[in-house]
Amino acid sequence: MNDRDLHGRLIGQQGGREAFNTPVLVIDLDRLERNISAMAAFAKAHGVALRPHAKTHKSVDIARLQKQAGAVGNCCAKLGEAETLAEGGIDSILITSPVVSAPAIARLAALNEKIRDLRVVVDNPRNLADLAQAAATGRPLQIVIDIDPGIRRTGVRDAAAAVEIAAAATAAPAINYLGVQFYCGREQHVEAFKDRREALQDRTAFLREVIAALTAEGYPPGVVTGGGTGTHLIDVELGVLNELQVGSYVFMDRQYNDCEIAPDGSPVFETSLFVDARVVSANTPGMATIDSGFKALATDGGPPAIASGAPEASIFHFMGDEHAALVSPDDRFEIGTRVSLVVPHCDPTVNLYDFYHVVRGDTLVDIWPVSARGASR
Repeated sequence: MNDRDLHGRLIGQQGGREAFNTPVLVIDLDRLERNISAMAAFAKAHGVALRPHAKTHKSVDIARLQKQAGAVGNCCAKLGEAETLAEGGIDSILITSPVVSAPAIARLAALNEKIRDLRVVVDNPRNLADLAQAAATGRPLQIVIDIDPGIRRTGVRDAAAAVEIAAAATAAPAINYLGVQFYCGREQHVEAFKDRREALQDRTAFLREVIAALTAEGYPPGVVTGGGTGTHLIDVELGVLNELQVGSYVFMDRQYNDCEIAPDGSPVFETSLFVDARVVSANTPGMATIDSGFKALATDGGPPAIASGAPEASIFHFMGDEHAALVSPDDRFEIGTRVSLVVPHCDPTVNLYDFYHVVRGDTLVDIWPVSARGASR
């Protein structure tokens, strides 16, 4: 039985959130809408394009809300995500990871024929040649050169390599060179704003060198895309990026809430994503067992924060695949109590669920599919 069958009858019922079969993935729609509006207004005020990253939410419904608020399109980490968003009507997509295998390149070329504006990153001349060959009999393929900011994950490592790819792309009839991508993933979660700003200044100095080299050789990048939720304020201050790839701002997980997003430490966005769990056992004094363990929450970011449903001093401990413990000196746990958790890392947690339960207050207003769940190819 899927979530629509379980909970569809609750839509519109005041207080229906209390009746959820748990664990469930919950969006506070009021907060989500405010986050989307705030980032769109920020990008507009600073004259940068907004291309939010859909790897965070994997949702056609949220991508549409972002587009309605002024986003130029979306980013996707994987080709499968891009195909899903395209089927949902999103017609401007940047794929931020290289597409390399022959079957994937064939799918990429097919997708390029279907939507208005498809872009893909490249960091290797051989991959560029394969893309050019695949696009030779159809529409030209738009490419963005991925620049490694020091993570050693993807991206060219120096200006010379960027120039080599730009030259090859410009010479290929089936390729349109647009610009560069520079995503400082490691810097997003530096907790202190001052330290994060210093780290990003250093990395941006490298980006300036690459752009200068490309420009000197006749390949100035029209698009300079990157940035993230943790650095968006600094990105616009430094003034190099002209397109923001922010993602987690829509949800604000515990990892981002642990960071000073603003220089004064004040919150910039609101937490809008939760996992609702329930106390299923409370036989040990000072401890309760809830029905949400490793299968309900991504564990790479540590434990979740407890938003509601437990004494203030409660501590969360994973207890296995299906369960977790809430421990508190205040022995007031009762079975059946709903406990809302702030997820530690939103992206992989979202990928554990088929549906979002969308609420205003405690009223379920809709159930949205996690459209691109599992679209890892």
